[in-house]
Amino acid sequence: MSEGLTKSAARNIFFGGTIFFFVVLIALAADSVSYINSQSTNVAGLTESVARGKAVWERHSCINCHTLLGEGAYYAPELGNVWTRFGGEAEADVARDGIKEWIKSQPTGIEGRRQMPHFDISDSDLDALVDFFRWTNSINTQNWPPNNAG
Repeated sequence: MSEGLTKSAARNIFFGGTIFFFVVLIALAADSVSYINSQSTNVAGLTESVARGKAVWERHSCINCHTLLGEGAYYAPELGNVWTRFGGEAEADVARDGIKEWIKSQPTGIEGRRQMPHFDISDSDLDALVDFFRWTNSINTQNWPPNNAG
């Protein structure tokens, strides 16, 4: 028996391995897409107001300081669970008003704390932004972030 791999054996291992791992990649991608489409996103809750709130989020570049579901900058708190932190569904009116008033009151002027700039956002845009936060909070994130502290 020969000591090394022949060219044809090496070629067969290469092509066989490539095909095997390509099939595994396709299967994992299909599983991820089916999970996302079936469980993760709250498609039923997507309303015009939620879409407008996302546009407000993008227009004011909130992601430059905040994270949303772990994506974005880490300068300011996570906002994927801000709805829960302000009371959530159990206290929906309190949460809605609390988030709006928090945004309106910025910057607080407390020395030694990071300050959010003041954004001149209309009440209808604030309502839409809060609807976006509420919808984002309803996404199945598989327990991310691990705590509600933000």
